[in-house]
Amino acid sequence: MSVLLGRKAPDFTAPAVTGSGEIVDNYSFSKSTEGKYALVFFYPLDFTFVCPSELIALDKRVEKLKQMGVEVISVSIDSHFTHNAWRNTPVNQGGIGPVRYTMVGDMDHSITKAFGVESEGGDSYYPPGVAFRASFVIDKKGVVRAQHMNDEPIGRNIDELVRVVEALQFFEENGDVCPAGWQKGDEGMVNTPDGVANYLSANSGKL
Repeated sequence: MSVLLGRKAPDFTAPAVTGSGEIVDNYSFSKSTEGKYALVFFYPLDFTFVCPSELIALDKRVEKLKQMGVEVISVSIDSHFTHNAWRNTPVNQGGIGPVRYTMVGDMDHSITKAFGVESEGGDSYYPPGVAFRASFVIDKKGVVRAQHMNDEPIGRNIDELVRVVEALQFFEENGDVCPAGWQKGDEGMVNTPDGVANYLSANSGKL
């Protein structure tokens, strides 16, 4: 596991299925995310158990993320053809349906390794070689601003990823930092000693 926080996200070109269902051989991460925020969403395998719940939940929030200028990309070590088959399998039969974001096939594991999220097995619940449940929020300059990871049995909270993007954009727009539990519409904190004191005086009881 590598820490990419504050560093440029690795670029990649790989086969994929787009949100419109088109199969492409050379999806370019850098070209597709130029001038946008990005959410790169790794998961272990298609046609498994926790994974479809995460990908369906992500799809239910993809329009909101797109409205925020976020390009959403999921990645696993499955082929783009397997991704396509999973998209074409009804939800009530274990599929994910026609999700509206790009699904990248990392068959040679190069993307998973570049982001430092390939399992080595060991004491983890993951089998060796698959991607962890890892999420990367990336700003418009291509820099990783948030990096989250769960062990295999623990599904992610997609609303928390949306909140992180909202917090990042709030900071970029206002310069105020986002304290614990910050939600869109809340006040931020001025990152000075007086700013901290003023914020805590008014809000410490809510923390």
